[in-house]
This record gives sequence, C-alpha cells and structure tokens, in this order.
Amino acid sequence: MQKAQTNARRFINAYNQIDYALRTQYNFKRSMSFSDLIRKSVLVNHVVRKYEDDLIDYGRLRNAIVHRSNDEFLIAEPHDEVVEAIERICKLITTPPNALSTICHDDVLTVDAEVNIKSVVKLMASRSFSNIPVYKDGSLLGVANGQKLLEQIGKVLLANKNIDEFLEKTKIQSILKTDSPFKQYEVVNAHATIDEILDLFYQNRKLVAVLITKNGSMQEVPLGIITTTNVVEMNEILDNY
Repeated sequence: MQKAQTNARRFINAYNQIDYALRTQYNFKRSMSFSDLIRKSVLVNHVVRKYEDDLIDYGRLRNAIVHRSNDEFLIAEPHDEVVEAIERICKLITTPPNALSTICHDDVLTVDAEVNIKSVVKLMASRSFSNIPVYKDGSLLGVANGQKLLEQIGKVLLANKNIDEFLEKTKIQSILKTDSPFKQYEVVNAHATIDEILDLFYQNRKLVAVLITKNGSMQEVPLGIITTTNVVEMNEILDNY
C-alpha cells in the first residue's frame, strides 16, 4: 500500500504547481521571486487577486518548511487547514472551471441588424434579457443593451419626437453605431474559464457582456453569453469549486 503523503509534501507539491502554472501561463522569468510572481499575477489573474495575501503568506511558509532550498529536506509540518487551503487555490489556478459548461445554461438569443427597436424591446421584455447580440451578414455587429436602449428612448421623449415612429422605423444597428461596442462586449473561445471571464469584467468596468463562440471569432454563432448579472454566480462557483 502506498504511503500517504505528509502535510509538508502536499503543501510543497501544491506550491510548486502554482509557481509553475503562473510562470508558464504568463511567461514570467525563472529568477523572479514567488512574492513578485504573485504581485504581478494579481494584475491578470482573478484567483490570484482574490487570494493574494494568502499566497504571499504561503510563500513565506514554504521557506520555513524547506531547508536550504531543497524540496527533499522538509523541516516543518503545516496544519491540515493550511494544506487544504493551498491545494484548493492550486486547483483553481491549474484547472479552473470552464465558463461555457458551468454558467451558460440557455441558448443565446440573437437578432438581425435590420430588426427595428420596437421588436428588440419586446423581445427583451418577453424573455427578461437585458443584452442581445446583433448580427449582420453572419458577423457580430454588437450587443443591444437594455440600458442603452432606454437612454435612447428617453432622448426621443425629451425631444418631444414621435416615439412610435422612432421605435418602428429605427433599426437596431443604428443605435449600435452610436456606441463603442468593443468597450461593451468581448468575444472569447469555448475554452475560456470562469476566472478569465471575471478578469475581463474586472479590467473593463464598462463591459456588459462576454460572448462565447467555438474559436472566439465574431463570425461564429454564439454558444453562450455571460453578463454582469452572472458575476455573483461565477464567484460562488469558484468559492465552492
């Protein structure tokens, strides 16, 4: 029967996996210290950002456990709780949950760029959707956002213009042209992970939706859509992963 690993060995294994994964993923230098590695990863990795203080502490603990930089000579045993915590963080960093398979529960609703605003508003109300991707000639043109539509409708009302005429004669694509679409949405491939999606929302506070396609192309049919309303759910999935 194989002998169970000690807490120290489990801790060092998890530590080394985290160290290797971050250096490999972000092409950090081998000479960089673990603490600097963590601080730089905070800028690009949601999980590291969330557990930054713990990881810095684990770096110090690793130096206390290992004697003379030799992973084979361990001089201390960490508590069970500490080992379980670093192993959990290791799992989140090295094998994070896939976004498409965990968050995207429904088919993506899309509309053609030639559809009028009235139809889009009715569609949003009937399906309780706030963001609907808009396609023109098979290519993603943008994302119709409920808040943006409300603002445009409000401007028409304030100008005392004919609201019915505006809703029926204005194509949804004309509204998208007044926005900056690349600040409003992102397109990622089907391998995107939850932590990567959360990092996109963190890096761009104006982001309203992330579309998932097979290869991350705007010319592909969307397989899933993630909006700001999913942020809490994504964090809960990571907390229970």
